[in-house]
Amino acid sequence: MTHPDPNQPSPASASPAIAPAAGQTAPHRPPDDAEEVYYEGSPLVRGALGRGMMWLLAGLALMGVAAAAAVRHWRFLPWWAWLIVAIVGLLLWFVPIIQSKTIRYRVSNYRIDFERGFLSKDIDSLELWHVEDIRFHQSLIDRVLDIGDITVISHDETMPLLVMRAVPHPRPLYEQLKQRIIAVKRSRGVIKMDPG
Repeated sequence: MTHPDPNQPSPASASPAIAPAAGQTAPHRPPDDAEEVYYEGSPLVRGALGRGMMWLLAGLALMGVAAAAAVRHWRFLPWWAWLIVAIVGLLLWFVPIIQSKTIRYRVSNYRIDFERGFLSKDIDSLELWHVEDIRFHQSLIDRVLDIGDITVISHDETMPLLVMRAVPHPRPLYEQLKQRIIAVKRSRGVIKMDPG
Protein backbone atom coordinates (compact mmCIF):
# COMPACT_ATOMS: atom_id res chain seq x y z
CA MET A 1 0.00 0.00 0.00
CA THR A 2 1.37 3.40 -0.95
CA HIS A 3 1.23 6.35 1.40
CA PRO A 4 0.66 9.84 0.02
CA ASP A 5 3.66 12.18 0.11
CA PRO A 6 3.03 14.84 2.78
CA ASN A 7 4.83 17.48 0.65
CA GLN A 8 2.40 17.05 -2.27
CA PRO A 9 -1.01 18.72 -1.97
CA SER A 10 -3.94 16.41 -2.01
CA PRO A 11 -6.04 16.31 -5.16
CA ALA A 12 -8.97 17.84 -3.29
CA SER A 13 -6.95 20.84 -2.03
CA ALA A 14 -5.16 21.56 -5.31
CA SER A 15 -6.61 24.49 -7.26
CA PRO A 16 -7.91 23.33 -10.62
CA ALA A 17 -5.93 24.65 -13.60
CA ILE A 18 -8.13 25.40 -16.57
CA ALA A 19 -6.27 24.83 -19.77
CA PRO A 20 -7.77 26.24 -22.97
CA ALA A 21 -8.69 23.78 -25.65
CA ALA A 22 -6.44 23.44 -28.64
CA GLY A 23 -6.77 26.43 -30.99
CA GLN A 24 -8.44 28.62 -28.35
CA THR A 25 -7.03 31.40 -26.24
CA ALA A 26 -7.50 31.82 -22.53
CA PRO A 27 -10.51 34.01 -21.68
CA HIS A 28 -8.40 36.53 -19.74
CA ARG A 29 -5.87 37.07 -22.53
CA PRO A 30 -6.08 40.57 -24.06
CA PRO A 31 -6.81 40.82 -27.78
CA ASP A 32 -3.89 40.98 -30.18
CA ASP A 33 -3.32 44.68 -30.99
CA ALA A 34 -0.58 44.12 -33.53
CA GLU A 35 -0.60 46.58 -36.38
CA GLU A 36 -1.34 45.01 -39.74
CA VAL A 37 -0.39 46.94 -42.90
CA TYR A 38 -3.00 46.74 -45.67
CA TYR A 39 -1.16 48.88 -48.22
CA GLU A 40 2.12 50.77 -48.39
CA GLY A 41 3.36 52.56 -51.48
CA SER A 42 3.30 55.57 -53.77
CA PRO A 43 0.70 56.49 -56.37
CA LEU A 44 1.38 54.54 -59.54
CA VAL A 45 3.01 56.54 -62.33
CA ARG A 46 0.43 55.34 -64.85
CA GLY A 47 -2.17 57.15 -62.77
CA ALA A 48 -0.18 60.39 -62.84
CA LEU A 49 0.10 60.43 -66.63
CA GLY A 50 -3.39 61.81 -67.10
CA ARG A 51 -2.89 64.62 -64.60
CA GLY A 52 0.69 65.17 -65.80
CA MET A 53 -0.19 65.49 -69.48
CA MET A 54 0.56 69.24 -69.43
CA TRP A 55 4.15 68.50 -68.35
CA LEU A 56 4.54 66.03 -71.21
CA LEU A 57 3.12 68.51 -73.72
CA ALA A 58 5.29 71.37 -72.40
CA GLY A 59 8.39 69.18 -72.65
CA LEU A 60 7.47 68.14 -76.18
CA ALA A 61 6.96 71.80 -77.17
CA LEU A 62 10.36 72.85 -75.81
CA MET A 63 12.12 69.98 -77.57
CA GLY A 64 10.25 70.87 -80.78
CA VAL A 65 11.39 74.49 -80.57
CA ALA A 66 14.99 73.39 -79.97
CA ALA A 67 14.83 70.97 -82.90
CA ALA A 68 13.38 73.70 -85.16
CA ALA A 69 16.17 76.06 -84.09
CA ALA A 70 18.77 73.46 -85.07
CA VAL A 71 17.17 72.79 -88.47
CA ARG A 72 16.49 76.44 -89.38
CA HIS A 73 19.77 77.72 -87.91
CA TRP A 74 18.18 80.35 -85.68
CA ARG A 75 21.00 82.62 -84.53
CA PHE A 76 19.28 84.85 -81.94
CA LEU A 77 20.44 82.35 -79.26
CA PRO A 78 23.74 80.44 -79.20
CA TRP A 79 23.69 76.70 -79.92
CA TRP A 80 24.28 75.77 -76.26
CA ALA A 81 21.18 77.74 -75.21
CA TRP A 82 19.05 75.64 -77.57
CA LEU A 83 20.67 72.53 -76.12
CA ILE A 84 19.63 73.67 -72.62
CA VAL A 85 16.07 74.26 -73.88
CA ALA A 86 15.97 70.70 -75.26
CA ILE A 87 17.32 69.24 -71.99
CA VAL A 88 14.74 71.18 -69.94
CA GLY A 89 12.03 69.87 -72.27
CA LEU A 90 13.24 66.31 -71.69
CA LEU A 91 13.37 66.82 -67.92
CA LEU A 92 9.76 68.03 -67.90
CA TRP A 93 8.73 64.51 -68.93
CA PHE A 94 9.97 63.23 -65.57
CA VAL A 95 7.90 65.67 -63.47
CA PRO A 96 4.87 63.30 -63.17
CA ILE A 97 7.19 60.47 -62.07
CA ILE A 98 8.89 62.66 -59.45
CA GLN A 99 5.54 63.94 -58.21
CA SER A 100 4.31 60.36 -57.78
CA LYS A 101 7.42 59.21 -55.95
CA THR A 102 7.39 62.12 -53.48
CA ILE A 103 4.08 60.85 -52.04
CA ARG A 104 3.71 57.69 -49.97
CA TYR A 105 0.70 56.12 -48.27
CA ARG A 106 0.73 53.57 -45.46
CA VAL A 107 -2.67 52.12 -44.58
CA SER A 108 -2.88 49.88 -41.52
CA ASN A 109 -5.67 48.53 -39.35
CA TYR A 110 -5.43 51.58 -37.04
CA ARG A 111 -4.22 54.56 -39.07
CA ILE A 112 -3.34 56.06 -42.43
CA ASP A 113 0.08 57.72 -42.75
CA PHE A 114 0.47 60.28 -45.53
CA GLU A 115 4.10 61.09 -46.33
CA ARG A 116 5.14 63.73 -48.85
CA GLY A 117 8.24 65.64 -49.83
CA PHE A 118 11.30 65.33 -52.02
CA LEU A 119 14.23 66.67 -50.00
CA SER A 120 12.37 67.38 -46.77
CA LYS A 121 9.61 65.04 -45.54
CA ASP A 122 6.27 65.69 -43.87
CA ILE A 123 4.16 62.87 -42.42
CA ASP A 124 0.56 63.21 -41.22
CA SER A 125 -1.25 60.36 -39.47
CA LEU A 126 -4.99 59.90 -39.51
CA GLU A 127 -6.45 57.56 -36.90
CA LEU A 128 -9.24 55.45 -38.40
CA TRP A 129 -11.69 56.25 -35.61
CA HIS A 130 -11.59 59.90 -36.78
CA VAL A 131 -12.91 58.96 -40.24
CA GLU A 132 -16.42 60.22 -41.03
CA ASP A 133 -16.81 58.87 -44.55
CA ILE A 134 -14.86 57.11 -47.27
CA ARG A 135 -15.37 57.31 -51.03
CA PHE A 136 -14.15 55.32 -53.99
CA HIS A 137 -13.66 56.62 -57.55
CA GLN A 138 -12.46 54.76 -60.62
CA SER A 139 -12.84 56.17 -64.11
CA LEU A 140 -13.02 53.98 -67.20
CA ILE A 141 -9.30 54.52 -67.91
CA ASP A 142 -8.54 53.79 -64.23
CA ARG A 143 -10.43 50.49 -64.52
CA VAL A 144 -8.33 49.52 -67.54
CA LEU A 145 -5.13 50.48 -65.66
CA ASP A 146 -6.39 48.79 -62.42
CA ILE A 147 -5.94 51.92 -60.31
CA GLY A 148 -8.34 54.16 -58.43
CA ASP A 149 -8.76 56.98 -55.93
CA ILE A 150 -9.89 56.55 -52.34
CA THR A 151 -11.08 59.71 -50.58
CA VAL A 152 -11.10 59.76 -46.77
CA ILE A 153 -13.18 62.44 -45.03
CA SER A 154 -12.52 62.87 -41.31
CA HIS A 155 -13.02 65.23 -38.38
CA ASP A 156 -9.25 65.28 -37.80
CA GLU A 157 -8.10 68.92 -37.55
CA THR A 158 -4.78 68.45 -39.34
CA MET A 159 -6.10 66.30 -42.19
CA PRO A 160 -9.85 66.64 -42.77
CA LEU A 161 -9.60 65.41 -46.37
CA LEU A 162 -7.16 62.87 -47.77
CA VAL A 163 -7.29 61.72 -51.38
CA MET A 164 -5.16 58.66 -52.04
CA ARG A 165 -4.64 58.80 -55.79
CA ALA A 166 -3.69 56.07 -58.25
CA VAL A 167 -3.79 53.24 -55.71
CA PRO A 168 -3.23 49.81 -57.30
CA HIS A 169 -6.04 47.24 -56.92
CA PRO A 170 -8.16 49.87 -55.14
CA ARG A 171 -11.48 48.08 -54.64
CA PRO A 172 -10.27 45.40 -52.18
CA LEU A 173 -8.38 48.06 -50.20
CA TYR A 174 -11.50 50.26 -50.11
CA GLU A 175 -13.68 47.39 -48.83
CA GLN A 176 -11.10 46.34 -46.24
CA LEU A 177 -10.66 49.92 -45.04
CA LYS A 178 -14.41 50.51 -44.86
CA GLN A 179 -14.95 47.42 -42.69
CA ARG A 180 -11.98 48.26 -40.47
CA ILE A 181 -13.24 51.82 -39.86
CA ILE A 182 -16.56 50.40 -38.64
CA ALA A 183 -14.77 47.89 -36.38
CA VAL A 184 -12.44 50.52 -34.87
CA LYS A 185 -15.36 52.88 -34.18
CA ARG A 186 -17.34 50.10 -32.49
CA SER A 187 -14.37 49.09 -30.34
CA ARG A 188 -13.97 52.71 -29.16
CA GLY A 189 -17.70 53.18 -28.62
CA VAL A 190 -17.93 55.84 -31.33
CA ILE A 191 -21.42 55.67 -32.83
CA LYS A 192 -22.51 57.94 -35.67
CA MET A 193 -25.91 59.49 -35.01
CA ASP A 194 -27.82 60.56 -38.13
CA PRO A 195 -30.11 63.56 -37.49
CA GLY A 196 -33.83 63.06 -38.07
